[in-house]
Amino acid sequence: MLFENLNLILKKGEFTCFMGANGIGKSTLIRTLAGLQKPLSGDILIDDKILSEVHGTDAQSLARRIAVVLTDRVSSLNMNVYELVSYGRYPYLGWGTLMGEEDKKIVQRSIDFVQINHLTHYKIHELSDGQLQMVMIARALAQDTPIILLDEPTAHLDLNNRLEIMNLLRKLARTRSKTILVATHELDLALQTADFIWLAGQDRSIVTGMPEDLVLDGSFDEIFKFKGFDLKTGKVYHEAFQQTSVRVEGNGHNYLWTKNALERCGFSITEDPSSHKIRIISEGNSSRWIVNDSQQFGSIHELIDHLIAHAGG
Repeated sequence: MLFENLNLILKKGEFTCFMGANGIGKSTLIRTLAGLQKPLSGDILIDDKILSEVHGTDAQSLARRIAVVLTDRVSSLNMNVYELVSYGRYPYLGWGTLMGEEDKKIVQRSIDFVQINHLTHYKIHELSDGQLQMVMIARALAQDTPIILLDEPTAHLDLNNRLEIMNLLRKLARTRSKTILVATHELDLALQTADFIWLAGQDRSIVTGMPEDLVLDGSFDEIFKFKGFDLKTGKVYHEAFQQTSVRVEGNGHNYLWTKNALERCGFSITEDPSSHKIRIISEGNSSRWIVNDSQQFGSIHELIDHLIAHAGG
């Protein structure tokens, strides 16, 4: 799929997430913006200068302006982490030229920033997917470019690694004044970390805006057509199939997770004073759940079992 009539802007110091359905053309646009393939029409400008006219076919010159992290797996088995990060300095060196002291300092600063010092002597094939992604980000950082483009850097990673990478990229944009664009499917993380969103639609257009604005104006709902998920509240729809409604008194995390469990298990949450009352009392790391000021339970599990057994009563 090809996009049409695009007028997109990436700003210094901003972390932008590019989102859309599979096969919509995100990777193609990333490669086009990086200068790896030519646009069919239109121009890409950096600091009001047309990319193709300034850099032409000079890949080394272009690599000093834009760093790219693609989904291609690094296949060199004998290369270690330090060597891979050092590849970020090659746009500034001629073939066969050794790194100078300043190059080595930049490489080490990149390693320090991404916090992968403990991995520097590991071979590439010894790394997990999450570790390799952190190394690739360090390599892009060592390239010392004002712009970094990444295509699905969190694909196939667990939640902890996905969160670490998204937070790292946001920090990198803000503390190093980098312009960072990430193509991603991480809706929940993008909404909480991105300064700006590019949202690709089926009509070959891209809607842009702050995450919160695109949630409130329905742009996300229109493009992703969520089924059973309320993006405005960030919750899955639950049908109240139990015959019992409950009123919950409490605050903080215990209140939120109790309410979540009750709704997931089919109970209707109400303010009706005639309904069953659940009062949550928290003391340090422990909590108690008291039903109708008479029966007390030490866990949400026990509470739910009791309510189900007496549903409708």
